[in-house]
Amino acid sequence: MSKLFSPFTIKDVTLKNRIVISPMCQYSAVDGFANDWHLVHLGSRAVGGAGLIIQEASAVTENGRITYADLGIWKDEHVEKLKQIVSFIHDNGAIAGIQLAHAGRKASCELPWNGGEQIASGENSWKPVGPSAIPFKAGQVEPHELSISEIQDLVFAFRAAAKRALDAGYKVVEIHAAHGYLLHEFFSPLSNKRTDVYGGSFENRIRLVIDVVEAVQSVWPENLPLFVRISATDWTENGWNEEDSVKLAAVLKDRGVDLIDASSGGNVPDAVIPAGPNYQVPFADKIRNEIGIATGAVGVIVEAKQAEAILQEGKADLIFIARESLRDAYFPTHAAQILGDETEWPNQYVRAKRETFKK
Repeated sequence: MSKLFSPFTIKDVTLKNRIVISPMCQYSAVDGFANDWHLVHLGSRAVGGAGLIIQEASAVTENGRITYADLGIWKDEHVEKLKQIVSFIHDNGAIAGIQLAHAGRKASCELPWNGGEQIASGENSWKPVGPSAIPFKAGQVEPHELSISEIQDLVFAFRAAAKRALDAGYKVVEIHAAHGYLLHEFFSPLSNKRTDVYGGSFENRIRLVIDVVEAVQSVWPENLPLFVRISATDWTENGWNEEDSVKLAAVLKDRGVDLIDASSGGNVPDAVIPAGPNYQVPFADKIRNEIGIATGAVGVIVEAKQAEAILQEGKADLIFIARESLRDAYFPTHAAQILGDETEWPNQYVRAKRETFKK
């Protein structure tokens, strides 16, 4: 059996293989509510054979959405449809996870296919917030600088969202601290110019991430995995960097986080990012092997043998598939065929297996 299709156990959760469907926004919700698009989108990836499916960034507050069509988990009414989605994923052999998020200063945007620009006023707009009153890019709305009490309210919002995620049946929670959204904004010196306990030193800038982790842990069972997605570098001089990420990962490990999902970038618009196959894998490799915490590799991983090599070389524990999964919901099934592994197909599809057809 290949490494890619070997099981992986974290706490009381065993993934049938090491393929994770990365959280990818669908911009298809109304008032934060999931609908049949999300059921079919996520459900088809479960049928397609992934071990873990992490639902897209789900906002912990209404103004924490990237766009007005983001999924939300800021109120109890959101849970009912999410239960249906989780049940379908679990019934089809995958584990359901959810990413809890707040967009920070990058909130209040138009849908990507409508240009994706920040909406400054009028319908579907709201005042973004952040660690400092610095917009993501010139011409955008200056975010409201959060007060200490407002930060505490947001920490509570993450806690309440984690409790709703548990009520919905998710088995994995990932805290989104990457891509220039709120938690990343706090730990990067490019976006955080505060002079209080949440700004200045490394320890102060990571304080909010730690506060959120502890708040989530207060309601999330000890036997279920907790992931944190980070941007391992801002790709910009004087910004957050790889060594900072190693230090943060060590702190998160000590606080009981089970896996670091190592992405990068997103906090400044002019970063030069050398995107290409495996370009972010070194971050997962360094964190995993220097700190001794499980990591997920992500970023232009598009082929089965490529994913297998990353695992065989000990650079990561899980492979996060994003855009390739949008192109091919059955990537895991096809990858298994390429690597010579036998995987279970849904009973409804077995008659389409090539060996069955040949008979």
